[in-house]
Amino acid sequence: MAYGRGMRIVIAGGHGQVALLLGRLAASRGDDVAGIVRNPAHVGDLAAIGVRALVRDLESTTAAELAGDLEGADAVVFAAGAGPGSGAARKDTVDRAAAVLLADAARAAGVPAYLLLSSMGVDSVRGGRSPEGVDEVFTAYLRAKLAAEEDVLARDGLRVGVLRPGALTDDAPTGRVQLAPSVARGAVPRADVAAVCLALLDRLVTGPAPAPVLELVGGDTPLGAALAAV
Repeated sequence: MAYGRGMRIVIAGGHGQVALLLGRLAASRGDDVAGIVRNPAHVGDLAAIGVRALVRDLESTTAAELAGDLEGADAVVFAAGAGPGSGAARKDTVDRAAAVLLADAARAAGVPAYLLLSSMGVDSVRGGRSPEGVDEVFTAYLRAKLAAEEDVLARDGLRVGVLRPGALTDDAPTGRVQLAPSVARGAVPRADVAAVCLALLDRLVTGPAPAPVLELVGGDTPLGAALAAV
């Protein structure tokens, strides 16, 4: 499959559900998209949607090695995650440390824009708080996401966007959302998350930059209008 000549995007965690939807959307409009995956068995899945696979383990590589994968990119997306079956330790090594590593590599490679896929609820652990009724592993996940946000948002010379979706579903996209620095808890189809991610990448690369942290759930506002307001 031939790859386009539009924006060059590298997605860390390229085989994740949102990442695959984002990769397909970007490639279908002519962007040059690469996905970083740990498992070589996932290479074919990415190729099938027009995304080049870069096989690299974000828990064992260095920023210098990763920077080589990012040369010439217009933007990077952190969509990796330790996954629901992982313990608290891997929430830190993947959801925090790998996100920070990607930012280090992006700076070293001269990539101008970085989009971090985070999560609603991270404010509940701010200041060391432990949210009531939340188990230890999910609390560790929220702490890791918050630490990643704080690190990348403090970077000079890198245009950073943070997107915090609500509960993710596999429902068909609606094209209608609530998107703002703070929204009430709710759910949102992964396909709508992917569409918002692509639009935010456009804004981060070409401007005007959106608000640095945005929360996203399903809603009544057409996606384009919601994006224009932020």
